[in-house]
Amino acid sequence: MDLTSVGGLILGIAAILLGQVLEGGRIGSILQPTAALIVFGGTIGATILGFPLHVVMAAMKAITSVFTEKKVNPEAVIEEIIRFANKARKEGIISLEGEMDSVKDPFLKKALMLAIDGTDPRVLRQTMEVELAYHEEHGEQPAKVFEAAGGFSPTIGILGAVLGLIHVMENLADASKLGEGIAVAFVATVYGVGLANLILLPMASKLKAKHRADMVMQEMMLEGSMSVQEGLNPRIIEEKLISFLTEEQKLRWKEKAGAKTKRKAA
Repeated sequence: MDLTSVGGLILGIAAILLGQVLEGGRIGSILQPTAALIVFGGTIGATILGFPLHVVMAAMKAITSVFTEKKVNPEAVIEEIIRFANKARKEGIISLEGEMDSVKDPFLKKALMLAIDGTDPRVLRQTMEVELAYHEEHGEQPAKVFEAAGGFSPTIGILGAVLGLIHVMENLADASKLGEGIAVAFVATVYGVGLANLILLPMASKLKAKHRADMVMQEMMLEGSMSVQEGLNPRIIEEKLISFLTEEQKLRWKEKAGAKTKRKAA
C-alpha cells in the first residue's frame, strides 16, 4: 500500500470536516445528494466526452496503482545487468541466451535479446527508444484523464451552485427558507473544488510521478543493455547505472558494496 496516497487523502478530507465542526457547522449540512449528483455526474460525463473509451478505462484501472506501491528493485536490476556483463566478457555475449528465461522485465529482455542477436548498436538504440516513446505517451494518458476531470469539476460545481440559486430565487416568497437554500446551493461549489484539489489533481500528480519512475527504470535498462553489448568493464557499467538511482538508493548501494568488500577482505 502507498501510505502517502492513503494518508494524504484521509488527512485532507479529515481536516476539512474538522474545520467545518470547529467553525460551528454540522457535517450533515455539507452532505447534499443533489449537489453530489450534479458535480460527480457532470464531471464524469465531461471527462468521458473528452477522451476515448479505452483511455477512460485505462484511467479507471490506474486508480489502484495510486494506492499501491509497485514492487520494483532497481538495485536488483543493476546487479542482474552486471552479472550479465561479467558473463558476456568471459564467455561472449551469445552465452547470455540461456539466461533470458530468468529475465522478468519484458523491456530488458527485448533489449538484451537484440544485443545477443548481434543487432547494430545504433539500430538497437533506435528500436528501444521507439518503444520508450510509445510507453511514455501511453503511460501519461491516465494522468491526463484525471487532470482534465480536475479542471472540469470546479466549473461544474459553480454550475450546480447557480442552479441552486435559481431555485432559491424562484422561492423568494418564503423568506424562512432563503438561508438554507443558499447554503445548499454553495455545497455544489465545495464538492467541485474539493473533488478537484483533494482527489483528482493529486491522483494525476501521483500517476505522473510513478510513470516517470518507470521511465527512468527503462532508460537504465536500455543503457545497461547497450553497455553489455559494447563489452564495457562491469565496473564502468556499475558507475553508469547507479547514476539512475535516487540518493537514498545510492546510499543503500554503497552500503551494500562496502559490506561485500569487507566480507571479501575477511
